[in-house]
Amino acid sequence: MPELPEVEITRRGVVPHLAGQTIRRVIVRVPKLRWPVPPEIARLKNRRVISVGRRAKYLLVELAGGHIIIHLGMTGSIRVLPAPRPAAKHDHIDVHLANGKVLRYTDPRRFGCWLWSETADHKLFANFGPEPLTARFSAKYLFEKSRKKTTPVKPWLMDCRVVVGVGNIYASESLFRAQISPKRRARTLTLADCQRLATAIKQVLRQSIKHGGTTIRDFLGAEGQPGYYARKLKVYDHAGEPCPRCGATIKKITQTQRSTFYCPKCQR
Repeated sequence: MPELPEVEITRRGVVPHLAGQTIRRVIVRVPKLRWPVPPEIARLKNRRVISVGRRAKYLLVELAGGHIIIHLGMTGSIRVLPAPRPAAKHDHIDVHLANGKVLRYTDPRRFGCWLWSETADHKLFANFGPEPLTARFSAKYLFEKSRKKTTPVKPWLMDCRVVVGVGNIYASESLFRAQISPKRRARTLTLADCQRLATAIKQVLRQSIKHGGTTIRDFLGAEGQPGYYARKLKVYDHAGEPCPRCGATIKKITQTQRSTFYCPKCQR
């Protein structure tokens, strides 16, 4: 599914078209996605968009009087259309703007969501950890959170209570960059390990955002352009190939029903 970089790229893509605009009407063609679409969404009219933010993998569209909370699910995407056009089978929600453009939400599998909240502090976010690209996410923070944790470090990193937005692909890539085995118990991480890991996570996510996301399934940017970060992946989906660092063979294992890729020689 779209990860933090893909959602951030979508946010940046829609901001120039959405921020400061007035919503003229919202068309909801499918009343239930992952959860029912609240009736407040369809009733939005003449509301000005103040900002478009992000919390973890959720987009936060701030309006006067509340927020639209959007999750793309596994196959969801948002497009900015220059003008209204006929909806296709999986085009579920249209937001018509005063500038004549249409924000269109498409989701073949309907695993995404559109929710309404009067504040940005929705209950969905109650137990979320820090954003990985902020100062709060640091080596000291990781070290303190990892004490007494017997979970292998890779699934531990993917727990949104520890840090948000480090999904399967980026966890594998970050651990490779930090030269840490995904099989190690989190409690075995030293402060030096945590420094390398925190730095690696920030670098990997920023590089992915810069190159437009991974496009591993169905993600396309808000303007319809695919991302190119998949070409820069070092270990993910490269099982059986030589490690770009040491030449050993990259291995694939399964952890918590997810594929993990790593180098058994240089990741310790």
